[in-house]
Amino acid sequence: MVVPRPRKRRRERVLKALDALLRSDQDITVSGLARAARVDRTYLYRHRDLLERVHAAAAAPPEEGRIAAVSRASLRADLTNALERNRRLTVRIRQLEKRLSESLGETAWKESGLGASPDIDELQRRITLPEQDLADIRGQIEERTEELAAARAAPGTDPGTEPAPLTPSAPERRITRGRR
Repeated sequence: MVVPRPRKRRRERVLKALDALLRSDQDITVSGLARAARVDRTYLYRHRDLLERVHAAAAAPPEEGRIAAVSRASLRADLTNALERNRRLTVRIRQLEKRLSESLGETAWKESGLGASPDIDELQRRITLPEQDLADIRGQIEERTEELAAARAAPGTDPGTEPAPLTPSAPERRITRGRR
């Protein structure tokens, strides 16, 4: 009797495990096949023909009458995506409800006659501009009044006369002469 070599035995184990996975409802992955065939994953990556079979089997649609196996990870990913989409849609709905509420409220306010007409709004804007100018002018008048009061209160000045030109005092003249 001829004893098969270890390489052939591994290859046969991989092919049998692949057939078993195809018949079952389990996902076909490199890790799953390596575990089922009791070989290292690197064995599958070193043998391209086996790796191509694994990828082809994983990509193949399920046979008629059989439901594709769904993994927990894919179900969790689907659930996470659905929850995130739900959150985004909830935020969008709130935004749209707020806009609709504001629009309906504004329409009801205008139709009721309680709100100011557009003409009154324009007149209010026209009134505020001169009021602002008036406030600015009053501020300028107050500043000038304060300056005039300060000038009148200064010693030795008469508000009706021009201020005397500044001349240096005697000690300042001596210092200036000494520096030359």
